[in-house]
This record gives sequence, C-alpha cells and structure tokens, in this order.
Amino acid sequence: MSTDPTGHRFTLTRGTVTAEVAQVGAALRALTVDGTDLVPRYSDDSPTPAASGVVLVPWPNRIRDGIWDDEGTVRRLAISEPALGNASHGLLRFGAYTADAAPTDTLTLRADVFPQTGYPYHLATAVTFTLTDRGLHIAHVVQNVGSGAAPVALGVHPYLQIGGVPTADLVIRSSGTRRLVLDERSLPIDERDVDEATDLRGGRRLGDLSLDTAYRGLDRGADGRIRHTLTAPDGRILTLWQGEGFDWAQVFTTDRYPGQPLAVAIEPMTAPADAFNSGVGLRRLAPGEEWSLEWGVELA
Repeated sequence: MSTDPTGHRFTLTRGTVTAEVAQVGAALRALTVDGTDLVPRYSDDSPTPAASGVVLVPWPNRIRDGIWDDEGTVRRLAISEPALGNASHGLLRFGAYTADAAPTDTLTLRADVFPQTGYPYHLATAVTFTLTDRGLHIAHVVQNVGSGAAPVALGVHPYLQIGGVPTADLVIRSSGTRRLVLDERSLPIDERDVDEATDLRGGRRLGDLSLDTAYRGLDRGADGRIRHTLTAPDGRILTLWQGEGFDWAQVFTTDRYPGQPLAVAIEPMTAPADAFNSGVGLRRLAPGEEWSLEWGVELA
C-alpha cells in the first residue's frame, strides 16, 4: 500500500474556502476560494516539489557552504543542496509536525528544531492556519526552549496561482525598491536598486519575467502589512500580505514545477539568504523568548 510522502494531510473548511496542509514541512498543499485554486496542486504520490508551501526555519534560503560564525565559533551544517554546496531552507523542511487537534476552520501544527550538527540550539515552533471568508491567515510562533541566545530567521515558500488562468498571463505587483544580486550559487554578493528587469512596482506580466530575487524596501500600509498582488485578465486579484517582522520577500519563477508551464512563489522572509553570516535580518532569541509572525493570502 502506498503512503503519502508528505505525511498526513489536514483539510480545513469554511464556507466556500478550503485548504490542505501537509504534515511534512507544515506545507500549504492547496487553497481554494469559491472553487478557484490559489495554490498549484501536485500529485498525491509526490514528495513536496520545489519546497512548495513549506516553513523555512531557523533560516530561509541558503547558507554558503553550510558554514557560519556563531559569535566566534565556526559551525558546520549539513549540506542539503549538494548541487550548489549550500545548506538550504532550514531544518524543518522535511520534518513531521504534530497537530494540536483535528482541524475545523483552524489548525495548529507544532515541531521542534532540536540541537544538531551545526545548530546547537533548541526551538519550539508552532504554525496556526485559520481560514477567513476570502482566504487564509497563518501565524508563526518560535520559542527558544534551550540555553544560549539562538539565531533565528524564518520564511515560507508558497506557490500561488489563480486557477483557470495561465500564470504567464498574471500581472504581479510588489513594492520592493532594493534587490540582492546573486552569484552562480544563488548567494548574495551585492545589493542594488531594482532595475528594468526586477522592478515590479508598476505591474509586470509574469510570462515576461525570470526572477529569483530577494526584495526589501517594501511599503507597509497603515495596518502594518506589506502586500503583493497577482491580477488576472478578468480583474480577479490574489493578495499575499506579510506582517511586521517579515521585511523581505523572495519572488521566484520556474518552469520546473510539476504540471505547470510557469509557476511563481512569493516568499515572505524575515531575513535574506546567508543571514547567518551577514547578520542582516537575523534575530537572536534569549532562552524562553518567543517571536510571533503572521502572513496571509486572499482572493478578491
């Protein structure tokens, strides 16, 4: 008998809104509003492709060579991206989460980052998914339950779509004014203003872009939220918002997502790639300290 390689699948329902969340990586597998899929689906017998929907903790993106300086102590993480020689997407990407209770229109999943090679700290993490009338609200809590000040950054990796519309025909808008320049190993080597190829402020058709770009200088509204939008030719608008603490966003386009000629991920992040070395956006949690973050997706 075959089993789901993403673990148990949790289904949430509220009116015309449904979501599916995988046990492995607390990955957002599906989100539907009024029958419209907002997350591209993949095969039931497939592992999570391209980090689709997973929580990235205690760092998003990459750490060069898996090596970082922990206040004078050199730490060496396992190389989880052998092709580029990096430690990639944190330590819970393939971790199994535990549910507090059976889901209704809300679900809380928990998993610990235990002390291990290259990261001698103990974190308790929780992710709460709550359906809204038009989408999904996600809240994260990270607590240092060990000793010593633990370096932490967090990101999420949702792929988005408006079902029935080719992703190439969606118009993306995002307010970032600064971007990171990457080397051949997808690691930052410079920071510059956005240019013609990366400026999304005026709206750009996704089919005309090729992006793997980290942005900051993102505008926050009066409610403290940063908003990115995907607009369909018929006027429907998908909004991904990110709350306080999420000061970066990665926009990634790919033709390697299964079943999709083009897919786009919009990734809220508290810090960019290689933050354990640069210190940019990195937070140190004291023993017992908690950090709360939130983001969400809506369809209008």
